[in-house]
Amino acid sequence: MSARPLASISLDLDNQWSYMKTHGDSGWESFPSYLDVFVPHALAALASLKLKITVFVVGQDAALDCNREALAMVTRAGHEIGNHSFHHEQWMLNLPREKLRSEILEAAEAIAKATGQQPTGYRGPGFCWSTDLLEVLAEIGYLYDASTLPTYVGPLARWYYFRQSKLTPKQRKERKDLFGGFSEGYRPIKPYRWMLKSGRTLVEMPVTTIPLVKTPFHLSYLLHLSRFSTGLMMAYLNTALTLCRATGTEPSFLLHPLDLLGPEQAPGLAFFPGMDLSAARKREVFDLVMRELQSRYTVLSLGEHARQCVKAGLAERAARAGSWDKAGAA
Repeated sequence: MSARPLASISLDLDNQWSYMKTHGDSGWESFPSYLDVFVPHALAALASLKLKITVFVVGQDAALDCNREALAMVTRAGHEIGNHSFHHEQWMLNLPREKLRSEILEAAEAIAKATGQQPTGYRGPGFCWSTDLLEVLAEIGYLYDASTLPTYVGPLARWYYFRQSKLTPKQRKERKDLFGGFSEGYRPIKPYRWMLKSGRTLVEMPVTTIPLVKTPFHLSYLLHLSRFSTGLMMAYLNTALTLCRATGTEPSFLLHPLDLLGPEQAPGLAFFPGMDLSAARKREVFDLVMRELQSRYTVLSLGEHARQCVKAGLAERAARAGSWDKAGAA
């Protein structure tokens, strides 16, 4: 392993229907998909930069025959597969423990059948998680969870999302925890080990936010800044990475399909921020950002990053919301 600091990249493979479902649009029940378009497009972009990443797959997509070939392409290209739940419901954290277990296991079974790879990592839709969910993952034998987004801006993101959506009052109540609360900003941004009440442990690989200020810098945010100025976007990214290096934070960098898809490829998702940018422009930004990461870090899949963190030794944290001390939250 290189002596350079490590970073990892992951992709939440949210499909067209899951965006529609979260947004409150009708027609999602037929599971419209762009995976046959997006997956070859994304794999080509990753191959051009010789990147191997983690792709979090939704179980419902893996269960449909029409998506099997696209998902199999991901593992054939050498990428890690993660579990992104079965139904992609941000409110699943309110489920009883046994239903959480069924949700994870059903997704894992479908994903393994479609891709030939058994997931050992999990990310909750909308960054949702609970201590019951962590216990289920540890009990099943998962290596890591990657559901936490340590930022103070979750309520603002939720307000903006609700403002742009067609949700009913009932749906808004279901999604009341989407993107988390202000207290998420107090959570650690460096990988750590959950010490669960059962005595089990689980590695946590947070989506990295900018040290100290805790604002996100994954690609969706950078694309938004690029609409105003490429220089501004790169300055923001460089500030984030400089602070990561200064604090010894190894970034876990997040991608979504709409970071690469343009409106011509997903016309039904014009409501989503950033869908006024063409696929060609998004590819330009993607290449700029990925090359910047590669110039500073040895870039791995999230699972390999987690394994390297375990070898290096991880801080241990209590599995209770709001239990972080101020020193550990930086």
